[in-house]
Amino acid sequence: MKLIESGRISALARRWSNLELRKFAAWFTGDIANVSGWKDEDKSGARYADYFTQKSSYTITNYKSSARGMQGVANEVFVDLEAPLEPGLVDRFDVVFNHTVLEHIYEFQTAFRQLCAMSRDIVILVVPWLQPYHSDYGDYWRFSPLAVKRMFEANGLTPLYLSFNEDAFASVYVFAIGTKHPARWQARFPEPISIENGSRRVAGQRSIVQGVRGALRVMRGK
Repeated sequence: MKLIESGRISALARRWSNLELRKFAAWFTGDIANVSGWKDEDKSGARYADYFTQKSSYTITNYKSSARGMQGVANEVFVDLEAPLEPGLVDRFDVVFNHTVLEHIYEFQTAFRQLCAMSRDIVILVVPWLQPYHSDYGDYWRFSPLAVKRMFEANGLTPLYLSFNEDAFASVYVFAIGTKHPARWQARFPEPISIENGSRRVAGQRSIVQGVRGALRVMRGK
């Protein structure tokens, strides 16, 4: 009995995070970087560069080829997020975007610190909160909304926006935006960030855990 379509677990969360990004991407101007962005594909037929319609420049950074790394495309830069940054990358971009990368980096605190150092202002982060093990090049961590908020604050950024999806039989991603200059964004984000009771929301009928339990009950005829 095939209960879950192949790829559906992560595809729903990816589509949700893409919709979240589309809400805000057109607000951001200047130099944009998709860090560890592989081919810059949103897995729905578009490229993330097209989301940022007000950009002045767009850069993709990647790591070694064995970890879905260097693609040999224009405006691509090699970056190892666990190593010291090249001086020219510090404060290089107005916006740094990073989608489902930190879970694959063992020294994720170092990697996130590097993301923040690369940005003059905005960091946009997507990380998994609930997701099955995946990848043959390392899958180490999961991140709660509270953890993401604390990570921004520990690196001198103010969280502007934080959300997560609640699709049944799907991964749960956290989408967050942080800034080094909160006064600039007060009109766009007038309400202070608050995190709802995540355990109450995600541990209900619309979570991976309950979805799997429900499927098992069906299989057992209960």
